[in-house]
Amino acid sequence: QVQLVESGGGLVQAGGSLRLSCAASGRTFSSYAMGWFRQAPGKDREFVAAIRMSGGAEDYLDSLKGRFTISRDNAKNTVYLQMNSLKPEDTAVYYCAAASSYTFRMRGRDTYDYWGQGTQVTVSS
Repeated sequence: QVQLVESGGGLVQAGGSLRLSCAASGRTFSSYAMGWFRQAPGKDREFVAAIRMSGGAEDYLDSLKGRFTISRDNAKNTVYLQMNSLKPEDTAVYYCAAASSYTFRMRGRDTYDYWGQGTQVTVSS
């Protein structure tokens, strides 16, 4: 079992930045690929970013490239999502997730074995 707890969400003005954190406990964090997803009201949960177990390989939703950055610190059992130049359409609940392997399916929700409870990000215009 892996427990995931997100933090760092909040209210920010358009153009601002936030850094989300996801702290993991339980099994060895470094053996899991990690991902971030988001879900806006009335919409499906969508892929945001993913990172390989040791880092060094990342994937992003195309529309977010250049604004969002995923990273991890295996010594701290934490994955991060740095979000810059935020827009009102980035408003959503953001979830982190853990997957036992890093594959070409990292954008699919079914790839992930464990999920956090989510943290709300609200971007005002």
